[in-house]
Amino acid sequence: MTTRDPFTRPLGRRQFLRSMGAAAGGLAIAPWLSGCGDGATSATDVAVPLQVDPSRPWWLQNGFGPVSAEVEAFDLPVVGALPPELTGLYVRNGSNAQTGVSRHWFLGDGMLHGIRLDGGRASWYRNRYIHTPLYLNDQDFIDSGIPQGGNNQSNVSVIHHAGKLLSSGEVGAAYHIDSRDLSTVGVEDFDGKLNTSFTAHAKIDPVTGNMHFFGYWFVPPYLTYHVANPAGEIIHSSEIGLGANSMMHSFAITDRDVIFYDLPVLFAPEVAGTDFPYRWNDEYGARIGVMPLGGTGDQIRWVEIEPCYVFHELNAFRDGDDIHIDVCRFDRMMDGERFGDVRSAFYRWSLNTAGDSLGFRDEVLIERPMDFPVHDRRYTGRRNRHGWLTTFRDHPDTVNTGGVIHIDAQSGDTTEWDPGPNRHLGEAYFVAGGSDEGEGWLLTYCHDHARGETSFVVLDARNVSRGPIAEVALPQRVPYGFHGTWVPDGA
Repeated sequence: MTTRDPFTRPLGRRQFLRSMGAAAGGLAIAPWLSGCGDGATSATDVAVPLQVDPSRPWWLQNGFGPVSAEVEAFDLPVVGALPPELTGLYVRNGSNAQTGVSRHWFLGDGMLHGIRLDGGRASWYRNRYIHTPLYLNDQDFIDSGIPQGGNNQSNVSVIHHAGKLLSSGEVGAAYHIDSRDLSTVGVEDFDGKLNTSFTAHAKIDPVTGNMHFFGYWFVPPYLTYHVANPAGEIIHSSEIGLGANSMMHSFAITDRDVIFYDLPVLFAPEVAGTDFPYRWNDEYGARIGVMPLGGTGDQIRWVEIEPCYVFHELNAFRDGDDIHIDVCRFDRMMDGERFGDVRSAFYRWSLNTAGDSLGFRDEVLIERPMDFPVHDRRYTGRRNRHGWLTTFRDHPDTVNTGGVIHIDAQSGDTTEWDPGPNRHLGEAYFVAGGSDEGEGWLLTYCHDHARGETSFVVLDARNVSRGPIAEVALPQRVPYGFHGTWVPDGA
């Protein structure tokens, strides 16, 4: 294993000590065992309470705390058996403040953590900062002013399309990443045709191969919708009228529709320069907009709903005149707190498009805190049977993830893997491994707060309660992050 200096300028004494401490902490792979294949945890996995120091931000401690060293390690130890069909790169993005300080979980520098699988082997692990101007100049989102173009942290997602691995943030341009070593190639502006932000949650139509995405902004035009063809060329763009600069983290598509969520979390310039420049606004209201896939802003139809907030949807599909969107719904978000209430429930929103005005109804599918929903992307925008979500555990002082739950929409059954009281999963990314929907694997990172160690976990997607079929010990802790993707060889 080797480490390298992640900084492009001389390190100060504090940064040097932090970097060396992180590197030294990652050199040894401590003994661990998770009972692969039987859903069990280690016999020594005695519950250790998760302690949070109230004098420090929760996003800078425990499993959220940033790491300073960029590490690479080869031929990693595997417990269980990695499926030989899994040959490619799993990579996940996240917020990792290089100075060890940030004003919000969402405002750290983008850092990629990747593991290369090769015919049953774990060939290498690497983590690399994304070389944005904010990282290179040691600035954050607030100090640098409103982000423009590549001047963003690119810390939320990764997506693979048209042979390119792209990282994205909440706002600003995407970055092209070299999937061979996670190095930053540069800003991706789609041959100069993209002059808006690039969304954190682009959607690829599995039939056409077109990538649908949007950019939202702090001044008009607040929202612009785009389509890129399978070659990565932008073939369509249209502005969408909004009443204000709402924080639109994601959206959905069906085989015929685009669905936008215009919700009451707004960019608030009067609080810029404070902790976090987004705030819940009771007066703004909430609505859902529907327009034709590949359509224009003058075709959008809106329906008002009860105020709420949604970061992520599992999927959406059409059933005749009805559109169904399965979402993780929060009652409020960014409501004067640095993050907000993390209690959520899994809802189905249904829109009837038959009349002159949209009809709306909703129902609770599961009354339980969950988020980071994923589905078999071969069914994006189509009726899907299988879905997976990360569960949350109660904790008064921090965001506390648990395990993964599998939802079978056809039978109504749910199954779950809880990794044990000390272990916490991130988003579980689905990789297809057969012709049937949901046949394949879930890939994720699993952190043990008692040991301070992280492993890479592979689960049977349709049998999650079995527990890991393989785990890979990683050479350093992987901080909790956001969204990942899989880049198969030859793609």
